[in-house]
Amino acid sequence: MAADAAEEIRGTAHGTAPVPLSVLDLVTVGAGRTASDALRTGVDIARLAEARGFHRYWVAEHHSMPGVASSSPAVILAHLAAHTERIRLGSGGVMLPNHAPLVIAEQFGTLEAMAPGRVDLGLGRAPGTDGATAAALRRSDRLNEGADDFPQQLAELTRFLDDDFPDGHPYHRIHAVPGPVQATSPGGVQSPHRPPIWLLGSSGFSARLAGMLGLPFAFAHHFSAQNTVPALDLYRETFRPSGVLDAPYALIGVSALATDDEKEARRQVLAAALNMVRLRTGRPGLVPTPEEAEAYDFSPMEREFVDSWNANVIHGTPDEVRTGLDELHKRTGADELMLTANAHSGDVRLRSYELIADAYGLPTPA
Repeated sequence: MAADAAEEIRGTAHGTAPVPLSVLDLVTVGAGRTASDALRTGVDIARLAEARGFHRYWVAEHHSMPGVASSSPAVILAHLAAHTERIRLGSGGVMLPNHAPLVIAEQFGTLEAMAPGRVDLGLGRAPGTDGATAAALRRSDRLNEGADDFPQQLAELTRFLDDDFPDGHPYHRIHAVPGPVQATSPGGVQSPHRPPIWLLGSSGFSARLAGMLGLPFAFAHHFSAQNTVPALDLYRETFRPSGVLDAPYALIGVSALATDDEKEARRQVLAAALNMVRLRTGRPGLVPTPEEAEAYDFSPMEREFVDSWNANVIHGTPDEVRTGLDELHKRTGADELMLTANAHSGDVRLRSYELIADAYGLPTPA
């Protein structure tokens, strides 16, 4: 399993890209659009990414956000599995404290059965929402307890995935199905393979844990840019070879939007930044149009936030975006860049991935 897992984790760079490129889709819903529109765009992006040589396509768990339709990653990934053939599909991530480990093992065992050998299980310890919503999800207001218990929850989930609780453990006779137990049942031919686990983070906690466990690590540079280099350094310093990896492997999520001209890119990222302003001030909604953002009267504090936020969004013409991504890779040493395009229109997001693929000379479909 170790060799297979490492092969699935480590992608291949194509064209002139410095490292493998992947996609993080938040399944954003723009004003005047529906969740159905956003999910159809997700299928289109996944198909484009597969055709152009992107390594993987992940969706992230969010809740109670009208502009983000990715509250159920496993459901979306099942849908995408039916519309793709080769690209890796995964969660970036599932928020482990929101769910019983057995439920996640069953969901991702089912996905693995649907798309054998191309499912990733990325895990986070944040709630993916505000405290009140997290309490509703978990049926408990003891939210810190869930985050503090993350290593124990991770260990339990791993044992369910591997079906290897020791004799005498309360869960020894409980099995996640689909899963390895089917291979050991009379007449069983179920593959023992299971999705590789990734740890996600925006600070040092998961970086250190991923390093100690020898797991691949994904850092949320797209919303925690100031912590990127320290977290990656911590991951590499604490990394211990494991049955999964013999050397560190880290990807970073990057906000990147390419358009045919620079002015249009600025219009699009302004709208996405206004959406973040509203989210951060307790007014989450649909992603506004560029026209609405241009007409919005930003307060001085909001303008400062927008300028700071957009400083970490690589945007502009395809050449400008390629240069920005190359510089970010050199600065961080990331082993993979996972791009997320945030814009009001699904067509703009789809076009961005196409332009970036062209800028790097990624494979074109026959």
